[in-house]
Amino acid sequence: MSPWATKGMLSRVKTTHYPDRIDSSDGMTPGRPSDTALRNNVINFGCPTSAIEETASGVSVDFRRCVHCFHCARPADVALPWTTDYEWAKKINTTNSPWKENRLAFRHSISVLVVDSGDCGACLSELKQLSKPYYNFHRLGYFVTPTPRHADVLLVVGPVTDNMRLPLLRAYEGIPEPRKVVAIGACALMGGVFGPSFTSSAGVADLIPVNVEVAGCPPPPAAILHALNVATGRDQHTSEFEAKPTGLDHVGQ
Repeated sequence: MSPWATKGMLSRVKTTHYPDRIDSSDGMTPGRPSDTALRNNVINFGCPTSAIEETASGVSVDFRRCVHCFHCARPADVALPWTTDYEWAKKINTTNSPWKENRLAFRHSISVLVVDSGDCGACLSELKQLSKPYYNFHRLGYFVTPTPRHADVLLVVGPVTDNMRLPLLRAYEGIPEPRKVVAIGACALMGGVFGPSFTSSAGVADLIPVNVEVAGCPPPPAAILHALNVATGRDQHTSEFEAKPTGLDHVGQ
């Protein structure tokens, strides 16, 4: 019998308690690097997406570009501190879509339309975990719908390849107002390692307005669930502000 099945029966844990309380179980998040002061004045991380840059006061990390390659975590002498949180959603474009006015529209069950705009499979794989027993986002009133006309929230993964521009635009236009758009993963935010190029865009915002973005390559299911709660006004904490206490340890690799 699979060790995971045995562990599940022994622990009797069927569904995470998040977002009611922070879940610090193993595997909840891959973590991500954090800003830090300069140490030894050495920058030799080999970041493939240029997410890390040296500033006057230290090292700055652009989370939108980070693809979790762990290059910055491996050098023993200059490794960046690694934080194991997962509430990564960030609200943007709040001017054109007032959050307070629309919050009442998202009090009840939410229908979610997922569009794969050229995803490599990683973000989509993490997204699929939300409907499985451990995360079970149905308990919070989220349900996947195959049609834009029934959708309240549009979740987009991938950098928006040329052949997906028109389908994505039509899906967005087919969702009735008020609607929210959530861009998931580095590709959807800035093109990732695939774009911008002659075959794909530099992210979802190049084509349609985005309300919430969640960084990561891929972001863990809990980060996507946090993004849904932020988009629907159920969670006011976003990565724009000082992180609230999570109970998770901050570790250095």
